[in-house]
Amino acid sequence: MRSRATEESGKADGHVSEEVGAPPVVRGRPGTAVRLGSLALAAVVVLCGITLVLGFLNKDRCTGPEFEEDGRSTPNYDLRSKRDVCYSDIQHLWIGRDIDKHVFPYVNGGLNEYDQPAGGVVEYPVLTGMLMWVSALFADTDADFLLLSALVLSPFGMAIAWMLGRMSRWRSLLWAIGPPLVLYAFHNWDLPVVLCAVAAVYVVHLGWGRRGADRPLMTRATAAAVLLALGFALKVYPAIFVLPLMLYVLTGGAGGRALTGKALDWVGALRVALVALGTVVAVNLPFAVAGFEGWRASFTFQMLREADITTNSIWYWGLRPHTDPDDTGMHELIGVLSPTLVLASFVLACGIGWLRYQKEGTYPWIAVSAAMLCGFLLLHKVHSPQYTLWLVPMFVLLRIRWGWIAAYLVADIAMGIGIFRWFYEIFYGNAGGIFDGFAAQALMIGVWGRAGLLVGLFYVFLVSRSTLPEDDPAPLGAGRSSPSFLPAR
Repeated sequence: MRSRATEESGKADGHVSEEVGAPPVVRGRPGTAVRLGSLALAAVVVLCGITLVLGFLNKDRCTGPEFEEDGRSTPNYDLRSKRDVCYSDIQHLWIGRDIDKHVFPYVNGGLNEYDQPAGGVVEYPVLTGMLMWVSALFADTDADFLLLSALVLSPFGMAIAWMLGRMSRWRSLLWAIGPPLVLYAFHNWDLPVVLCAVAAVYVVHLGWGRRGADRPLMTRATAAAVLLALGFALKVYPAIFVLPLMLYVLTGGAGGRALTGKALDWVGALRVALVALGTVVAVNLPFAVAGFEGWRASFTFQMLREADITTNSIWYWGLRPHTDPDDTGMHELIGVLSPTLVLASFVLACGIGWLRYQKEGTYPWIAVSAAMLCGFLLLHKVHSPQYTLWLVPMFVLLRIRWGWIAAYLVADIAMGIGIFRWFYEIFYGNAGGIFDGFAAQALMIGVWGRAGLLVGLFYVFLVSRSTLPEDDPAPLGAGRSSPSFLPAR
């Protein structure tokens, strides 16, 4: 149901752009917010391309100048990757997953005696495995593989910049020229999965083709469900956004306008879920049939992975020394607590989103999705550095104070640099204790600073409006009071 304040705001002549705790800025009538023109959008994409080149050059410092028989860079590849902070999973996994042998993924192989993927299996869902295989087809060295992977991945990064520019205007520069893109664009294969998540938001709110957002909500939500399911087949996390999308459809979208007399659209919400599930099955079934053990091994590996020194999570650091590899009981407990608490954070986010819907008339599915992502990043037993790329689009799509963004980027840089410098000190330096040197302290700033910020962002996202033109609210004083979920002025 809609509150009286919400109904009155729909009659107002103007609207504002609201960051949490920031003063209102009049924008004009709803739907008339200025969008970037073609030239400005092109500039955002070009700037993103330049940033991607810098990201590649950053990782390319670890390649060559010579190569061993298996194509591994030499001399001192491992030492350089840590000391010079140019490590990349892309380059590293050239060896050990039969990528260098151009083995088609998942059909054969499984987990070896050390529970590591072998014989053509990689630790990621099937579409990422296919991207890895395609990128390696014409590669003979880890340097070739890094370059070809960068060429395959870069269009995804620039497409994200274009979509964010269309939706959020110049705020998209947070993605296009931000430090995370330099640090992590080619750290792993995350750009395609981020594109799926961003594209899902894009099609729901802007549609596609000449009709654009005039297409029925159910049509746009169905396309978004397919995109989120493809994201699951790349890196899993976009699947968590299906639930808030279902609630958005259930409540009729923006202002409940798609309900057409119905109380709630249960059929539409169920259709979103079935489309997403059907897409996941359609993508995974051929691989499961061709090589069930190899296909299953990618999921088994992630379930068996322990919260160890490589995971960067609060579980490893918060429960030391009980997270030593020999303490199997603690790792089994973490294996239960982590997913349980993640799911609890999802329920909490969706519930708060529902309360906000009852007061404002629109289910805030983008804000809820962002909060759910915070819960996942905070409570999952693995928090790889490149996961920051998942969060940056939420900084673009939601109106939050710039201080939150700056603080998170600082903590992330401390983590992204500190972790590898600390590894260098452990394996090649003279000190590796957590109180020895700046690298270890930077790591702690990164781990606990990032964790604390994720807790705060969970709330901040949930009370924030999106940066989409349709979510520009009416100004205070135009017959509208401040929403109860926004801080009082």
